[in-house]
Amino acid sequence: MRAFQRRYQENTVLLTVCKWIADMIMAIVLAYALVLFTCGRTTIAGGSMQPAIQNADTVLINRMAYAFVHPKRYSVVAFKVSGVESSRIYVKRIIGLPGETVQIKDGHVYIDGNLLENDIVREDILTAGLAANEIHLGKDEYFVLGDNRNNSEDSRFANIGTVKEENIIGSVWAIMDPISRSGLIH
Repeated sequence: MRAFQRRYQENTVLLTVCKWIADMIMAIVLAYALVLFTCGRTTIAGGSMQPAIQNADTVLINRMAYAFVHPKRYSVVAFKVSGVESSRIYVKRIIGLPGETVQIKDGHVYIDGNLLENDIVREDILTAGLAANEIHLGKDEYFVLGDNRNNSEDSRFANIGTVKEENIIGSVWAIMDPISRSGLIH
């Protein structure tokens, strides 16, 4: 009877270890799948989002951020340019929302004719580009600018233009690399 009890205890320990290993494998697979389908990353090329994001920073993109809500003003988004078959992902800050009118005059952004007072950036914009005239945003269009307003390829220029909601990949929420700069993006 003792031999049976000893084997039973050994099998129980082995079974417990096997269950623990299976649980760990399942947790790793689930975590990997969750990250694979909800997160992305890209490496920034250029200084258009300085000082918030620097050239060569690797940032994390939350692909699910806008699944149930729309982007808000000042959100940092990752997007692809409409009609361009390129793998390049742009990262900019949303300034104009659907249905609004955006114009840049006297170095400042105006939304629906009113000065954008709580703008993240305080420096004067030297090049208004297409926004020298009023730009009327459609029901699914956003106007984006880089934080480094005088060194940014953004909605002011024809090669980017307004960004359609369907082209927004997600919200850029954290710097992952370099480690010395890692943290959340505000």
